[in-house]
Amino acid sequence: MELAGNLDIHRVFPQQTTQEQIDEYRRLSAEQASGVAIVSTRLRDRDYAATVSSYLSVSYDPPTLLVSLYAESRIAQAVVDSGSWALSLLTAEQKGQANWLASPGNPVEGLLNQIDFRRGPATDNAVIAGALAYFEVETTAVHEAATHFLVVGNVVSMGEDAPWSKDQSPLLHYAGDYRRVKP
Repeated sequence: MELAGNLDIHRVFPQQTTQEQIDEYRRLSAEQASGVAIVSTRLRDRDYAATVSSYLSVSYDPPTLLVSLYAESRIAQAVVDSGSWALSLLTAEQKGQANWLASPGNPVEGLLNQIDFRRGPATDNAVIAGALAYFEVETTAVHEAATHFLVVGNVVSMGEDAPWSKDQSPLLHYAGDYRRVKP
């Protein structure tokens, strides 16, 4: 253990990560709440979409977003190949949609049949109806990071899909489950 300033630094980076270390990392990293969104893209006249909680605003000028996608997933490959994507930030009332698009083995055909959406004005990607906010993004870089792609892009369109209400609560992912800010 090293002491850096007032921080205790524990270096535990073995050559081979054990399942116990992976499980402990998963448990500890779940202690941070994150917003839940749906990332979508359109490739060869087919919609792709998935629930994500690993995204962030990279820059305000120019408006730039990043999303982390499991590299072997259909959505990651489609986003990389299409060059554009939409991110819809979900409300707590959209938990069912988040669950549906987070389920493994979803059908490719008709994936969005049970979700209300419209086409984004700039990219034609699906924007989820009733979302707190949406962003349409053109990809500028893709970085490989362990088992994921970090997809970075410039925002080309954004807005609110429904009038904002002080009663709305964002959908959060915390401790392995979906939560809301307000009761």
